[in-house]
Amino acid sequence: MSQTGPMAPHHRRTVFTVIACTLLVLALATGTFVAVFYQHLDANLHAGQAIKHEVHKKQKGPKAPLNILVMGLDNRDCAGCDVDSESGADGSDTTILVHISADRKTAYGISIPRDALVKPVACTAGHHYTSRGVTTDLVQWNAAFTAGGADCTAEQLEKNFGIYVDGYITVNFGGFKGMVTALGGVNVCIPFELSDPNVAHITFEPGKSVHLNGPRALQYVRLRHVLDGSDIGRMKRQQYFISQMIDKADSAGTLTRPDKLVKFANALTGSITTSPNLASVKQLVKLAKQVKGIDLTNIRFITVPNAVYDVPTTDPYYGRVKILPAAKKLWKRVSNDKPLTKSLAAGAISAGGSGSATPSNSTSSSPSGTPSSTSSPSATTSAGSGSSSGSSSAPTREIADAAQYGLCS
Repeated sequence: MSQTGPMAPHHRRTVFTVIACTLLVLALATGTFVAVFYQHLDANLHAGQAIKHEVHKKQKGPKAPLNILVMGLDNRDCAGCDVDSESGADGSDTTILVHISADRKTAYGISIPRDALVKPVACTAGHHYTSRGVTTDLVQWNAAFTAGGADCTAEQLEKNFGIYVDGYITVNFGGFKGMVTALGGVNVCIPFELSDPNVAHITFEPGKSVHLNGPRALQYVRLRHVLDGSDIGRMKRQQYFISQMIDKADSAGTLTRPDKLVKFANALTGSITTSPNLASVKQLVKLAKQVKGIDLTNIRFITVPNAVYDVPTTDPYYGRVKILPAAKKLWKRVSNDKPLTKSLAAGAISAGGSGSATPSNSTSSSPSGTPSSTSSPSATTSAGSGSSSGSSSAPTREIADAAQYGLCS
């Protein structure tokens, strides 16, 4: 089956660190209730297929680095999930590889655009991307899930980028809404009005701290046809929301109340499928304990260096995304368990309270929750490239980029 047609709306979100926060609370709790609740949560979990690895793991042992693949599923089989009048394609329109360092002090998530074209692997045979009657020799990234599930996506990542995947987690729309609801909602900063006529004519008014409940949060992360309408723009907003969600889950009192914890854990475990090695509360708690010492400011989200194909509208590659050669530097650092360089981290979004979209090496002292003074997006460099000129104008460019994506600087 081929992937055809123009770029379609989709979503991205990672819940791995939120899962860790939740399960850590469970791990530290005691009593008969917790033991019974463990059994209930175990029954909620679903195990997917094992990964047929394309590469070998370089470092082994209990303190080896970990790479967890997190995917969001493009289905709408829950009440109120049809926010964009799309039927969904049962694909993985979210892909974020979460790298956890061997010393368990840092972690970074790397988003991979669903429209990126990559080399096929065995499980994607016959799924070459086709447009305007022309078949390419490449496969659209999210076709792997449609072709063979989460394990196929993991194999595709290993084959194309040479990175060993330790396990995977997938989550659906309903679980996302349920988790946000259980947290009591999440606050975001919106610099100016965001309105998407293709998503049920949804409009978000500007504000320093706009409260989003579960349904509104789903609408926010689904916004696509705003500003430049790019896939990368939506990915940036979703990364920002993830950072705010993680901070809310980690904040004092959010998951210490039994009622909130039960609702959150139910929504989480009832909506995820994991690789067999993670398909139990015991294993997830074990993973959570390993990452409990990571400071939230050391958890950052970036996008793999990429660019839209610069071709005429009649070209079959039009509207698709290519992974740039600069990505090799990023994958090498992942493989060798190295931290992000300043250039790769430029524009990274941190989970440490602010969810700031400013570069990690910026010296700006402005409040992170302050809307940008820019009232409209400016023309900037390609989003998500991960490049940085290193000039004194870098902070200014990053502030303009934030406005381009509808983010506060």
